[in-house]
Amino acid sequence: MTGHRCVLVRHGETQWSRTGRHTGHTDLALLPEGEAQILRLAPVLAGFEFTTVLTSPLLRARQTGALAGLDERAEIDPDLVEWDYGSFEGLTTPEIRVDHPGWDLFDDGAPGGESATQVGIRVDRVIRRVRAVPGDVACVAHGHVLRVLGARWIGLPASSARAFALAPASISVLGWEREQPVIAGWNRR
Repeated sequence: MTGHRCVLVRHGETQWSRTGRHTGHTDLALLPEGEAQILRLAPVLAGFEFTTVLTSPLLRARQTGALAGLDERAEIDPDLVEWDYGSFEGLTTPEIRVDHPGWDLFDDGAPGGESATQVGIRVDRVIRRVRAVPGDVACVAHGHVLRVLGARWIGLPASSARAFALAPASISVLGWEREQPVIAGWNRR
């Protein structure tokens, strides 16, 4: 289906996002600053008429949806959970590179966790779901999984998501130019 948009909403700041720690399945709450960030986004999101709202099951995403006024229609979609960082959960990239020089999440994945290809398979299911419904859809989730969703929306390999920076409490809009899927806006704050 063409014509409708998919609006990506990255959750507000958490203690680990503030310090650069890989936060996959650790269920952290938003910081007060993260809550304030989302409240500033709420008026922008109110300008959309979402027919569907999909959210990660993790607390920080659900809090974001609630603060943004999207929780009334929200459906939990387990495919929007953040990348599984396996044994690298809670570590920063510099900490990981002490024992794994040159490590890159998008090339190397995470031991005991997921590869970029595996995350791509999950977001491809989300994309099929989004494209099958009429009207605009919001996806409330996390930085790395939403970056992969953006890359896959326009047909790039999941590993290409390395080129899509995404700040906490940001909005990105995926859409169409005629029948071609496009990124209509990225990383708006």
